Amino acid sequence: MIESFLSGVNLFNTLVGGLLIGTSATLLLLFNGRIAGISGIAFGLFNQSINDKLWRWLFLLGLIVGAASLHFFSDIAIPSASQASKSVIIIGGFLVGFGTYLGSGCTSGHGVCGISRFSNRSITSTILFVLFGILSMTFFRHVLGLI
Repeated sequence: MIESFLSGVNLFNTLVGGLLIGTSATLLLLFNGRIAGISGIAFGLFNQSINDKLWRWLFLLGLIVGAASLHFFSDIAIPSASQASKSVIIIGGFLVGFGTYLGSGCTSGHGVCGISRFSNRSITSTILFVLFGILSMTFFRHVLGLI
């Protein structure tokens, strides 16, 4: 089973991607004193009391340019669009947003940055993210047959 999984995964790309994510999170913390949590970065763009918007725009632009560059300069195909209905996608988006609010952060902030700082709250949150992701996918795919 593991061999079949690994045969479809380009371990080099996975390693490089992880190193880039870790390096960018570390540099943002070192130079800006900020956690690389995407929800917090995006929220700051729409919060009038936060004045440091330039680095936030540049960080989010880097996510888009980085992903586009990967597909442009490599043989990795752009993933196909989800086959889920628009209502399922919208409901899922609201659930992710609510979970981000309820958990005081997103998977990038807790999973990448929080765990590396040995934050108990982030470790707990990441375990819950994964657990509820598995439960949600099982429910929507196998019980409701929506995905």
